[in-house]
Amino acid sequence: MIELININKTYNGKVKAADNLTLTVPSGQIFGFLGPNGAGKTTAIKIITGILKADSGSVKVNGIDIGQKPLEVKKQIGFVPDTPNMFLRLKGIEYLGFMADMYEVAADQRKPRIEDLASRFGMADVLDDKILSYSHGMRQKIVLMGALIHEPSVWILDEPMTGLDPRSSFILKEMMREQVNEGKTVFFSTHVLDVAEKICDRVAIIDKGSILFTGTLAEMKEHFKKNESLENMFLELTESE
Repeated sequence: MIELININKTYNGKVKAADNLTLTVPSGQIFGFLGPNGAGKTTAIKIITGILKADSGSVKVNGIDIGQKPLEVKKQIGFVPDTPNMFLRLKGIEYLGFMADMYEVAADQRKPRIEDLASRFGMADVLDDKILSYSHGMRQKIVLMGALIHEPSVWILDEPMTGLDPRSSFILKEMMREQVNEGKTVFFSTHVLDVAEKICDRVAIIDKGSILFTGTLAEMKEHFKKNESLENMFLELTESE
């Protein structure tokens, strides 16, 4: 579970990226975080993961306040940023070893986990290559693998489908469903509304740092009193703002 309670964040004293943001992401659900460019999605995600500090408010992950116990919270999170361009001079296997060390994955556990993830994402043959030589999609996959190697209870994914081929996108969606079937949490932002419509149990729509709607697709249709697609309702909601 993720809880954001009255989160505020302002850049340069004037741009309000989070405006009294309050949101609960339950365990056992795929939760989509939707909004136009500049809506505050990435800011909220960086505050949840401890990369940014909120001006005010609090964040709890599985009941633990990140302001009080940041390392304990971060150990429970698998985070994939919106840009996978990191540690480019490392080989894929070196990066995964580094991530396993960071999260204190035991030596007898990391090898089968790496083999399983590499098999799922079709990366087994390129782990000895430098990440610098990878395509964007391959970099996205190696970052996903690194984020999941410690089997976190909470996945936080910022635009995770970007650059993935159709097979890898399908596998990631399968893994997301496996995660929540075990009672864990998947929280991801996306611009691809048809993906959100197909796989999310609940969604939140954010614009200008404020939550405009939180609930299921059925609840959104009831809110609008019409049987429209998520795309049409999203456009109507954000345009009205």
